[in-house]
Amino acid sequence: MIRPFRIDVAQSELDDLRDRLARARWPEEIPGVGWSRGVPVEYLKGLVEYWRGAFDWRRQEAQMNQITQSMTSIDGTNVHFLHVESPESNALPLILTHGWPGSVFEFSNIIGPLTDPQRYGGDHADAFHLVVPSIPGFGFSGPTRETGWNVTRVARAWAELMERLGYSRYGAQGGDLGAMISPELGRVAPDRVAGVHLNAASVGFIPFGPVDSSVMAELTDREKVSLTKIEKFTTDQWGYNALQSTRPQTLAYGLTDSPVGQLAWIVEKFKEWTDEAKELPEDAVDRDQMLADVTLYWLTRTAGPSAQIYYENMHSLSWAPPERSPVPTAVANFAQDVAIRRFGEPANNIVRWTDFDQGGHFAAMETADLLVDDIREFFRGLR
Repeated sequence: MIRPFRIDVAQSELDDLRDRLARARWPEEIPGVGWSRGVPVEYLKGLVEYWRGAFDWRRQEAQMNQITQSMTSIDGTNVHFLHVESPESNALPLILTHGWPGSVFEFSNIIGPLTDPQRYGGDHADAFHLVVPSIPGFGFSGPTRETGWNVTRVARAWAELMERLGYSRYGAQGGDLGAMISPELGRVAPDRVAGVHLNAASVGFIPFGPVDSSVMAELTDREKVSLTKIEKFTTDQWGYNALQSTRPQTLAYGLTDSPVGQLAWIVEKFKEWTDEAKELPEDAVDRDQMLADVTLYWLTRTAGPSAQIYYENMHSLSWAPPERSPVPTAVANFAQDVAIRRFGEPANNIVRWTDFDQGGHFAAMETADLLVDDIREFFRGLR
């Protein structure tokens, strides 16, 4: 059964958040180290003050409530999703999947252009009906109540969701975890998925371990830069993954009890994964949109539940290459992304690959126009 859903956070929850922010205990730090050891205290103090005094959750809530939202139960867990039907009757259904530390909020800049392209200067023939679910454990789809919610199980849930909505043929798009779930959906339902479009692809599109010298000799300059970024990520920026994939419950206590801790945990990724040409996270993404995302994690108490998928994937996925998907696949590789085509081709039917010289991990928030154009162009030949 699909039932209507509307966001309506109790005022007491918002009051409690502001009270906790006002009473934050701040750590000491070594002067002059910048972001090299984590989020700087003075930067976070300023962001907390804005979050406490100027950020308007009710405005974000009202904007989201203008979109049709629903809740359903699939495989024993609640699934919250947005469903935005295009005014164009021949629109192609498309399921959008976020990642961590993202949410359905990150797609607000692209929903209009994808569902009603003519209104935004595009061609009406490029219209999509959008289904935008919250991954089990995330936001209003949280928490999950049992083990086993890995990428494959989520993909099966998405196939069931699309069937319930009456969509027999559709596209899939996703970034980060969504760039793992969307290809898996193509493997789960290859007769129904018309095409898979990805951004922020990593697992399945990067090497794990040393790269043979013969392969290195064939890499482009950009691909060699990607390898350098991968090495930095797996050594200097891997801490969050190690914790979330091994002890998500222990981590959950601090992030669920301290909004400052939750903010720092997420905003660090908005700094490290957005376009490196931008000095601060809010130079790359809208500050209110970033805080809406963080606030959603806080209000739904899903710091721990959202980390569980890391544990499930780490403890259930074999490291052998997955079954090759027959579904046409496109990759939009933004400047800060690290996907390398040759490592994705064994398991994916890659028919389109676009390298961009700007943008980063949160493309729907950073470079919405580029992402929308790439999605439109890819699916244009698959309708």
